[in-house]
Amino acid sequence: MTTLYSLGLGLGTQNNNGDWLEVFYPHPLLNPAADTASAIADAIGFDGNNTTLALDGDLLAKLATALQGVDDALASLCETLGGSERPAVLVLLTNDVAPTTVPEAYLKLHLLSHRLVKPHGTDIAGIFGVLPNVAWTSEGAIDLNELADRQLRARMKGQTLSVDCVDKFPKMTDYVVPAGVRIADTARVRLGAHIGTGTTVMHEGFVNFNAGTLGTSMIEGRISAGVTVGEGSDLGGGCSTMGTLSGGGKVVISIGKESLIGANAGTGIPLGDRCIVESGLYITAGTKLNLLDDQNQVVEVVKARDLAGKSDLLFRRNSTTGAVECKTNKSAIALNEELHKNN
Repeated sequence: MTTLYSLGLGLGTQNNNGDWLEVFYPHPLLNPAADTASAIADAIGFDGNNTTLALDGDLLAKLATALQGVDDALASLCETLGGSERPAVLVLLTNDVAPTTVPEAYLKLHLLSHRLVKPHGTDIAGIFGVLPNVAWTSEGAIDLNELADRQLRARMKGQTLSVDCVDKFPKMTDYVVPAGVRIADTARVRLGAHIGTGTTVMHEGFVNFNAGTLGTSMIEGRISAGVTVGEGSDLGGGCSTMGTLSGGGKVVISIGKESLIGANAGTGIPLGDRCIVESGLYITAGTKLNLLDDQNQVVEVVKARDLAGKSDLLFRRNSTTGAVECKTNKSAIALNEELHKNN
């Protein structure tokens, strides 16, 4: 029997040279059933190595026949894709290793946004080098070297080709719309984001790839690459989390459960559960903190990195001295139930 880490069957876009620009997988699979994997492997002559395979109509029909009675949903998808004008692609991943092709990279990003894996739950090392920079337009993905010609052709028809952005990552909602979420501005959530059930991303909120929320959260600030936000935590307007691509190095920044980062605040250290960073205060690993006792007396001076991941802390700036202080957080963070309703 064949065993696979992941399987993706979808439609993609290629440039004039036949290079893949992007791929859409309607139903990516993580650890697919062995009989499904074996049926596909036998149909295509799978050699056991990670495989990216362009599919024509004949091969799609062969796969559909092989999957009948084994995985009827996947067989139906093969039949549907057989009538497409866009090229179909099949990706089989035996092991969870870094992607080497655009279709492999897109499959990993789909696994994240479909909530099949959590951030840091699949290997996407080197993905920037694999993904091409693409013009995302009203006509889909276009190779940058072909953009001017496409714009001219559109205008010759009396049309305007609108370019929404130029980026390696498309917006998530063009590929995946997770259940139970609200996203005010879909352009601010990249494919590869993990948006937990119950999360609201407001207009100024932003969620990068391989990052996101694990449950109910209100996001009005920025979740940078690699950062996770725990159940019941909120990010206030204009706040920031330092990602591994923005100076955080190898330290994985995370926010625990029921924590709050205030408006225009931020953190460059992991926070535990039930922590508060007051509005306007940005904490980095080297920030010197006055540790306060219950009588607000300084008992020790430490660097913020010494408190990384610890729970029940309140970080604030003394309005008189300007010193950054930390004390036990004795107040509970209660989410506004009405605000977080998704239906």
